[in-house]
Amino acid sequence: MLQRRLFLGLGLAGLLPAASRAAAPLQVMTSGAFTAPFEILAPRFTAETGHAIETIRGASMGVAPDALPNRLARGERADVVILARGSLDGLVRAGHVRPGSERDLVHSAIAMAVRAGAPHPRIGTVEEFRQALLDARSIGYSSSASGVYLSTELFARLGISEQMQGKARQFPRWVGREVANGVVEIGFQQMSELLPIPGIEIVGPLPAPLQRVTTFSAGIGARSEQPEAALALIRFLASPAAQAVSRAAGLDPA
Repeated sequence: MLQRRLFLGLGLAGLLPAASRAAAPLQVMTSGAFTAPFEILAPRFTAETGHAIETIRGASMGVAPDALPNRLARGERADVVILARGSLDGLVRAGHVRPGSERDLVHSAIAMAVRAGAPHPRIGTVEEFRQALLDARSIGYSSSASGVYLSTELFARLGISEQMQGKARQFPRWVGREVANGVVEIGFQQMSELLPIPGIEIVGPLPAPLQRVTTFSAGIGARSEQPEAALALIRFLASPAAQAVSRAAGLDPA
């Protein structure tokens, strides 16, 4: 009875017959912004449903071979895909995600980090933020949604594209680690991807006029062999209990 009440509370009742709960692990592709809450939520889903999960991580976009759209384009299979909404919509159009299965999960803001103990630049206004970029000796940004925004839009909007050449570098995964190791002086990434990194301090989010909030969403893979379990997982990730975990990771529930 307790397990059934848990299913009802999470909207899972009737979605996971006993036979499916003994099936192969769900293949879940997730982008970095949702990694921190997913690492907590995935074991909970398994404990409550008996359905194991195998996690595949990658960027929401970009040319890296492990970027999630590139994995799917090569024919890799996923039961659930979690990434930036724009990229998810592209996967639906490309036939890699089932139309109508999309569910927005969280909103994520971009933040700046410095090495622990380093001075914090003033970034409260647009002009302060611009000056902080000009003063920095080196800058790191991600190869996914936040970095694409900085490199293709924000630098140009601030009129500093030329000044960023040679000192702004793209990194495929955890920009915070490059900051902690002293590879770059300041780094930018989704807040949820910076918070778990030891050895850095969050200076703050981008000024409101410059901020780009990205929605991260889930969908069922077109080749999923367990669509009912995939739907149950997506509902679980959008449940009130999951939203509390997302908030603690620096994300706003959608």
